[in-house]
Amino acid sequence: MYSRIIRNDISKSKLITLTTMIFVAAAAMLVSLAVILVVNLSGAIDTLMKRAETPHFMQMHSGEINTDRLTAFAEQHGNVDEFQVLEFVNMDGARIILGDNSLTHNVQDNGFSMQSDKFDYLLDLDGNVIHVSDGELYVPIHYMRDNTTKVGDKARISGKEFTVAGFLRDSQMNSTLSSSKRFLVSSHDYAVIQNLGTTEYLIEFRLKDLSALGAFETDYASAGLEANGPVITYPLFKTINAISDGMMIGVILLVSVLVVAIALMCIRFTLLAKIEDDYRQIGVMKAMGMRISDMKRMYLAKYAVIAAAGSILGFALSLVFKGMLLENIRLYMGESEHSSSALLYGIIGILLVFLAMMAYVNGVLRRFRKISAAEAIRFGNSQGHTAAGAKHLRLSRNRLLNTNVVLGIQDVLARKRLYATMLTVLVISAFIMIVPHNLYSTISSKGFIQYMGIGNYDMRMDIQQTDNISEKAAEVLEKMTSDSAISQYVVLATKSFKVKTLEGTEENIKIELGDHSIFPIAYSQGKAPAAEDEIGLSSLNADELGIGVRETMTVVVEGKEKILTVSGIYSDITNGGKTAKAVFPDQSADTMWYVICAKLSDPSLINSMVSEYASKFNYAKVSDIDKYIAQTFGSTISAVHKASYAAILVAIMITVLVTLLFMKMLVAKDRYSIGVMKVLGFTSSDIRAQYVTRSVFVLILGMVLGILLANTLGEMLAGVVISMFGASTFHFAVNPLSAYLLSPLMMIGSVLIATIIGTSGMGHIKISENIKG
Repeated sequence: MYSRIIRNDISKSKLITLTTMIFVAAAAMLVSLAVILVVNLSGAIDTLMKRAETPHFMQMHSGEINTDRLTAFAEQHGNVDEFQVLEFVNMDGARIILGDNSLTHNVQDNGFSMQSDKFDYLLDLDGNVIHVSDGELYVPIHYMRDNTTKVGDKARISGKEFTVAGFLRDSQMNSTLSSSKRFLVSSHDYAVIQNLGTTEYLIEFRLKDLSALGAFETDYASAGLEANGPVITYPLFKTINAISDGMMIGVILLVSVLVVAIALMCIRFTLLAKIEDDYRQIGVMKAMGMRISDMKRMYLAKYAVIAAAGSILGFALSLVFKGMLLENIRLYMGESEHSSSALLYGIIGILLVFLAMMAYVNGVLRRFRKISAAEAIRFGNSQGHTAAGAKHLRLSRNRLLNTNVVLGIQDVLARKRLYATMLTVLVISAFIMIVPHNLYSTISSKGFIQYMGIGNYDMRMDIQQTDNISEKAAEVLEKMTSDSAISQYVVLATKSFKVKTLEGTEENIKIELGDHSIFPIAYSQGKAPAAEDEIGLSSLNADELGIGVRETMTVVVEGKEKILTVSGIYSDITNGGKTAKAVFPDQSADTMWYVICAKLSDPSLINSMVSEYASKFNYAKVSDIDKYIAQTFGSTISAVHKASYAAILVAIMITVLVTLLFMKMLVAKDRYSIGVMKVLGFTSSDIRAQYVTRSVFVLILGMVLGILLANTLGEMLAGVVISMFGASTFHFAVNPLSAYLLSPLMMIGSVLIATIIGTSGMGHIKISENIKG
């Protein structure tokens, strides 16, 4: 019986059934994709780090090193499982030529190393530990992705020729967000090029108990061991590896939740319209004594078939698209050990969507209890009341608007509950269209780096791992002082100090000294340090030290304890995210590195200025800040860009389908009213103008509410995604042309086209068949 009822019902409402199934399929596909991608990403990262045996604690160090003292510390510490010191020869990009491409303008710290004997292995694209032969060079996968080189190319490193034998995955430095990249050569070749660059040491530990990582960091700092460089830990390695694809997944997850909400709205609308059509029959069945549970079962059966068919179609579509979305994860991290279980979790996600929809349908059907059998049989529909809002817009009082426009707006105000569903869907569609694009505009804007701990300037010079570092910084400063092309500049020196923790122990802290007001960064709390007794902390440092704004901390400066007040907390992705900023003078601690920032009088001169300063000061790494952003955040920006365009297509599809569905059902519901208007002399074009007015009026309300939501709730949700970078606060950098002109125009065009198509059947409505009593 149920199958016959379902077939008859579907055959009578093919468009409504198809549209509802499309929304269910879209919701199921997006949920399944999000789940599959999350499981594959986490599994691939775990697999990569397990095979590579990533260190739990790594201290990068430049300068003299006492390996005997480090070995003694490792042997005496009860939590150390394995320990090693790897060498890493940094080389200027101009001395590295891969095929026909030089790395002169590359912002990464490119270096060469040998394969490890104990852990922290460099892997090939099959996930195996690489065994490199003399004359061979294995290149970071980043340079394969951007087509810098390919297997078989000849590479020249400071004049020595190598053959690119393959590409490597580095569990530490895979991501573009990692400022360093490791090339792999044989031990013999390493000995040849060792003196052609500056040697940096990777002091690495694997622990027996990873949960005691914080205590180990404190012990290392308290021991006064080598610390001339950033510290990076296992959790941060995982985060850096996950960010680019994680942001894309975050956008997909957000859109999937919203599409599920839209699918539920569509189901509610179609179900209520069906109940309205069947009102008299429902009254008859209630009068005959049929149980409400039996009546509900008929409707549930139909929507179970639609939801099941949509869910199966959605899962099939997710299998089609997952390969394309998993491409980047597979390239950088390799296959996940959980890839088979990812499909199972995808099915579970779709099952949850199916159950949520059936529970929602069951909830909507509760209104059967409120239907009066006598009223349903007598009137054949629910008896509503004219909304108060419609009374204020009377045709007799109108002098400005066209009659059809007034009647269209009056209908919306009179039947608010009916149009509420369409309004909600259009609000969500505007939200889906605007938020991902605003997120893309934000992370691709130059100002975004202010949320990353980097100021807004044109040119950056890094001086590190060189002798007489202070004298060399002074040389650059002297040149900039007399250079008319530079309008502003600042020298920031990073030094290492001891800080007293709340427990009374000492830890190392890297403090960047200089004038931080020239190129300010964004502070999530408080402000930049201005006085000599103030300090700004990165959010990671503030969390680890347990210190907030306006609280004090003790730093050892020139052998004496100095009380500093925390003026503000900021986000930072540089140097492992653990940094600090202050303005006090210091002559005691050695400078670890200098960063010299400059703003040009004419930004168009940036390429010639970078070339001039790079050739004059060959000991410094000179970067165009725009290229720095492109090379550091490029893959992440690209992933979010793709997701934003996909979101726009999804929003337009939703807008067209929902408007088409709504208009078709509205015309069917209003057949009597349309017949009456035709009797009164209204033409088909007059009536269509009224429906267009209704659509556009609801759309304008939806766009306004959608934009407001996008800039409030959307900014908050995007902030959760951005926090993956380490940014604890941020605000949208909105592109007004796109967000407030192009997006509304696309939605208006979609709504107008859908309304015209949806109301095209009005001309066939015959007066004689639709105004009989």
